[in-house]
Amino acid sequence: MFRRIFFTAIVAGLLGGMGISVVHEFTTTPIILHAERFEDGAPPEKPAHHHGAYDRGISLVSPALAHGPAEGESATWAPGAGLERTLFTTLANILTGIGFALILTACFALSGRPVDGQTGVLWGLAGFGIASLAPALGLPPEVPGSMAADLVSRQTWWFVCVVATAAGLWAMVFRSGAKWTIGGMALIALPHLIGAPQPDSVGGSVPPEIAAHFAAASLVTAAIFWCAIGWLSGTFWKRFASQG
Repeated sequence: MFRRIFFTAIVAGLLGGMGISVVHEFTTTPIILHAERFEDGAPPEKPAHHHGAYDRGISLVSPALAHGPAEGESATWAPGAGLERTLFTTLANILTGIGFALILTACFALSGRPVDGQTGVLWGLAGFGIASLAPALGLPPEVPGSMAADLVSRQTWWFVCVVATAAGLWAMVFRSGAKWTIGGMALIALPHLIGAPQPDSVGGSVPPEIAAHFAAASLVTAAIFWCAIGWLSGTFWKRFASQG
């Protein structure tokens, strides 16, 4: 069983990560490059040389990680523009895809239900709802230059939201009865009733139109990624069944 989980995750993550890297080049990357010009204070028509904003601007796992550093936080190292940035981003997407696929295939095994490519997409959509969509209600993805709350607070809230959403969906899908359904809905709502950490003031150097476009593009890209990983994981999970 472990061998089946491992090989399914490796193949699905490799293919999914490479595929979503191509999608990024036509969706989120142009928006980030545009936003970097505002962050650096350069005119929009004249690109500025900036290092590190790309990796602070996009996260397929967590919208909480898609923010730039909050006030007082120092920027971390990031690859330079061009080929180096593309290669590091592709590598990060592949590793992220493998991690997603490991989670999905482990869930396949624990559920004990037959899974193929089509049902894998449903699992992928559930993963998107848990890890991306639900947290984005409190912490939407933000471009470089946007103001954000403390990083530790954002990540803590994101983790609580993910755990609560996953537990709530599990209760609603894998358990029957009104009590489980109501309890699951309450768990999903709880992090949002508590409220995500917010910055002291709202604003930044990037126009709100670009920020809104980036948030939408990031969520759509994450949905595509999760669906692709779900389909690939389900397909290879079924194909590798004989090697279990």
